[in-house]
Amino acid sequence: MKIIPLGGLEQIGMNITAFEYEDSIVVVDCGLAFPEDDMPGIDLVIPDITYLKENISKVKGFVITHGHEDHIGALPYVLKEVNAPIYSTKLTLALISNKLKEHNLTKTTKLKEVKHGQVINLGDFAIEFIKTNHSIQDASALAIYSPVGIVVHTGDFKVDYTPVFGDAIDLQRFAEIGRKGVLALMCDSTNAERPGFTMSERTVGHVFDNLFNEYKTARIIIATFASNVDRVQQIINTAYRFGRKVAVEGRSMVNVITTAAELGYLRVPDQTLIEIDQVKNYPDEQLVLITTGSQGESMAALSRMAANIHKKITIKPNDAIIFSSHPIPGNEKAVSKVINELSMKGAKVIFQDAHVSGHACQEEIKLIYSLVKPKYAIPVHGEYRHLTAQKLVAEELGYSKDNIFILKSGNVLEIDENSAAVTGSVHTGAILVDGLGVGDVGNIVLRDRQHLSEDGIMIVVMTLERHSNVVLAGPDIVSRGFVYVRESEDLMDHAREVVELALDGCLDKGITDWSKIKAAVKDALSDYVWKRTKRSPMILPIIMEA
Repeated sequence: MKIIPLGGLEQIGMNITAFEYEDSIVVVDCGLAFPEDDMPGIDLVIPDITYLKENISKVKGFVITHGHEDHIGALPYVLKEVNAPIYSTKLTLALISNKLKEHNLTKTTKLKEVKHGQVINLGDFAIEFIKTNHSIQDASALAIYSPVGIVVHTGDFKVDYTPVFGDAIDLQRFAEIGRKGVLALMCDSTNAERPGFTMSERTVGHVFDNLFNEYKTARIIIATFASNVDRVQQIINTAYRFGRKVAVEGRSMVNVITTAAELGYLRVPDQTLIEIDQVKNYPDEQLVLITTGSQGESMAALSRMAANIHKKITIKPNDAIIFSSHPIPGNEKAVSKVINELSMKGAKVIFQDAHVSGHACQEEIKLIYSLVKPKYAIPVHGEYRHLTAQKLVAEELGYSKDNIFILKSGNVLEIDENSAAVTGSVHTGAILVDGLGVGDVGNIVLRDRQHLSEDGIMIVVMTLERHSNVVLAGPDIVSRGFVYVRESEDLMDHAREVVELALDGCLDKGITDWSKIKAAVKDALSDYVWKRTKRSPMILPIIMEA
């Protein structure tokens, strides 16, 4: 069997892994990543699935562990290229179905609901869904039965003995599968650096009780992840006990809450939820707002409130604002900016203790290893340091270095009862989504965007006569993002002279090839600008003929 991660290793997000045996490929998860700082203008990043397109006849289906964006977000883009049925649990499928509606893919895609404990047959594989806990309902681990042995894939998980909704993780099933003999364990590494256990989601409920007690007269605004249905449930429970009305703001939050409530994963007491428009009809001490924007995203509801550009909610000095989340690595700056803006408006900002993680810490990872007892360990989900941290945990448990594989995206791990080895690699990468364009922005366009954002642009326009190449007009120089022209007339005048000299030089030599003229003008101008300003703007010479 081949295990081929096509994304999600050495990064947080974009999880997608292909399992291949002879003529069958099963794809586990299909997520997106959010753009990094060096990707100006990019909205989303999705995995490059060239390998699946090349082997499309083998692809039997997508099996999805849970409904977070980094596991389902790329589906609408990937299904346009590789259309295969999708198998998952109830809430996950409902969230996927919402996404497919936006992309008009509902009619062409088969969605198959699977319950925990059920086994589905896909080609040479049989896949069993096992109940786990995470910061979204209906998360599953997978037992992948293949002709060479069983692989257990934990998905994103934590061990929560007192979940807010539904049952605790099915540790008994992990143990039963462990007794059958497990070839490999692919285990979530996101929190592998943290010792101890992850706290139960329910502990956050007690924190909310205390905060609501403390801020009895304030309007309370809570920012959290839209997908954390249990967190929303606890906020609603506490609000109900304290006689407060709840309003929900932020598109993704409204979507998830509506879906979860329809499917019965969220229980809302009558007359508790109110529309955002009705907020002005209630006094502050009777209100709770649940909003998106806990990561400082510039367009999310909380950021718009902080920047005073939200149409319906204005932050007031008496407000208590609770961040019920941790900044995802890389978002710290954006979050502290929002906290500063909120504090300047006189609001009280609370961000400690109102969050627990949805990922397993070291002791839970050890628990899963000791139940499953795999022959090989393959840490997944996380940056290199997280994967290494899990490798160290596995070594502590007595696994030999030779049986632990830290893979890179694209590696092909061939594995059977007797051996496992990385035998090659397939093409993988990131495809950038900008607006409606998928993949039309590549490295060169990004490099240009960075160049423009750092140094600006100078455009040189000249008009030449068609055959004789006599200069009829220009050269004129227009610049954007380079210098403020009115204060730098001297610089621009000299630049024009430099261009004229270069142009004359070309014509004196009888050069008629326009590309050579453009190159000469560009070189002369960039040399001059660099000497004068130590900057190198992008230079675009344009020749028009008359």
